[in-house]
Amino acid sequence: MNKTTLARTLACLFRSGLLSCGLVLAAGLLAFALAAENDTLEVFLETKALETNPLETNALEIKAPEAEVFKAQSLGLPAKETDTPYVALGQWLPALLTQFNQLPEVQAQLTRQQQAELAIQAADRAVYNPELGLNYQNADTDSYSLGLSQTLDWADKRGVATKRAELEAQILLADIGLERNQMLAERLLALAEQAQSRKALIFAEQQLRFTKAQLSIAKQRLAAGDLSNVELQLMQLELATNTADYALAEQAALVADGKVIELLGNNNFAFSEFIKEIHVFVTQAKQAPATELSPLTSTLPALASAYQQVLLARVNAMQVKADTSADPTISLAAEKEGTDNKLGVGVSIPLQVRNNYSELQAVADKGIAIAEQGYLARERVLTTKQKQFLYALPRLLERYQDWRELVQVSGAKAAKSLSQQWQAGDVSTSEYLQSRRQLAASYLVGLNLETAIYQSWLTWMGESGQLMPFLDGSAEQISQAPSHMPNAAARTVNQ
Repeated sequence: MNKTTLARTLACLFRSGLLSCGLVLAAGLLAFALAAENDTLEVFLETKALETNPLETNALEIKAPEAEVFKAQSLGLPAKETDTPYVALGQWLPALLTQFNQLPEVQAQLTRQQQAELAIQAADRAVYNPELGLNYQNADTDSYSLGLSQTLDWADKRGVATKRAELEAQILLADIGLERNQMLAERLLALAEQAQSRKALIFAEQQLRFTKAQLSIAKQRLAAGDLSNVELQLMQLELATNTADYALAEQAALVADGKVIELLGNNNFAFSEFIKEIHVFVTQAKQAPATELSPLTSTLPALASAYQQVLLARVNAMQVKADTSADPTISLAAEKEGTDNKLGVGVSIPLQVRNNYSELQAVADKGIAIAEQGYLARERVLTTKQKQFLYALPRLLERYQDWRELVQVSGAKAAKSLSQQWQAGDVSTSEYLQSRRQLAASYLVGLNLETAIYQSWLTWMGESGQLMPFLDGSAEQISQAPSHMPNAAARTVNQ
């Protein structure tokens, strides 16, 4: 307690006419001041509360180490006793992918793949079947004839159709892969938002509990004459605000749970943050030479479909040429007329005199140019998005790391110092509450930064088609790679 508070308390006592107890009060106030100077005010208030009203001391019956952990939790800061161990991406992802592959949407994609394989087999069949002809003529001399004809695939329609079916299957597989990347990215983002909403809910609950404990201390200080009634009302108003914040946080958590249930059919999935893996991925991407950006962009899975569309347009031009080509037909005929036996061989070729199909060929050639321009446009869009991704996400990660260092170190010290100064009367209640709101706001800003990192990374990986290859091929290696990015302040594992 500072000297100003002590003098104000003495003046109030003397104005109240309590002069007959002057020596006793002086001794008590002296002991009270010495207790404050020795930083034992909390113990003094706790003992006083036990003597006066034991029903209001539940919030204060906390051991010293647990109190420090509770203060850290109330600010969203990590404590050694409560910090969740790091869970690598490869440990919880397989179970999620198993559940993801069982979704009806993914099963429909597998059926479409089987359909494309059957289409290739159907295209790799003979174009023309032989024709068999029988003829009988009843006349003065009966005649019988038997004929067999076969049209030749002179323009290789079968080969062109097989190539077309293969390209269409490859395009379908590329589209399914890109669609699956986007579906998985959407579901991982929903899980990340669910984890962030649960962090915010836990933080709001801890803030509410901490404010209740502080309100109990404020009531004891009011009873001791160390706090005004207005300041007690400020604490009660703060409790009401924390209650409303907790209700809003719970509503947001319920919305996030509903989105996960909508996308995955359940809201209990093993999920742990993977900002470390994102940091390693971005670091490797930034360290790549600038001359490699164009080849890297050209090999993105999202461009596979557009590139194969160009090849398909060329095959379409070949197919138009093959379909409009004149295929000859060879026929064999055997005839018996009376006692005479006849054998005939014939060849027929369509004459493209009235229509040479040149316009259809020109249309197919224009389709090649359109497909090439579509590929270039798609490549330009992805290149721009890749540059924006490599420009923005590293800065988000840097701001996130700066936030962690400030909140984890400076924020913890500031929170502890503010609490001690307020209980000692060196800081007014309004200033103390304002400072606590600033610390709480800084923690919520960190949650928003985490969400922005997940959203930026997952959106790009889903649109570029890199998410599934990254998760399938290098999740374990990335998880074990060294990183300078610290773990998040409030790791969450949702079981």
